[in-house]
Amino acid sequence: MTQLTVHTRATPAGPVIELSGELDNNSAPDVRTLLPRLTLQAGQQLVIDLTGITFCDSSGITVLIAARNRALAARADIALAAVPDRVSRMLHIVGLDQVFPTHPTALAAAAAWTPPTSE
Repeated sequence: MTQLTVHTRATPAGPVIELSGELDNNSAPDVRTLLPRLTLQAGQQLVIDLTGITFCDSSGITVLIAARNRALAARADIALAAVPDRVSRMLHIVGLDQVFPTHPTALAAAAAWTPPTSE
């Protein structure tokens, strides 16, 4: 069992959550607790970097949905970065590949983000 480590960082595009280890029933509540504390402004993008994820179960998928809901509530976007093949297959099977934009890296996600225009 690999314990989950969570790191957050702020970027001009918005917060990035870097997850490493197992995102499962034991660790998902920790990530879920973090979500309301994120500074996420309207028009920004929340990036979930899954580079280090070694395992993800349905609780982990539920956390990704909770993160999406947090972003939507803030009128922000969400993107997943470095999604492992196993997680990608799970997202595809349940149809969530249609609601989560994915990028090969967190840097690529930030590069794809378009800042809101001020009108």
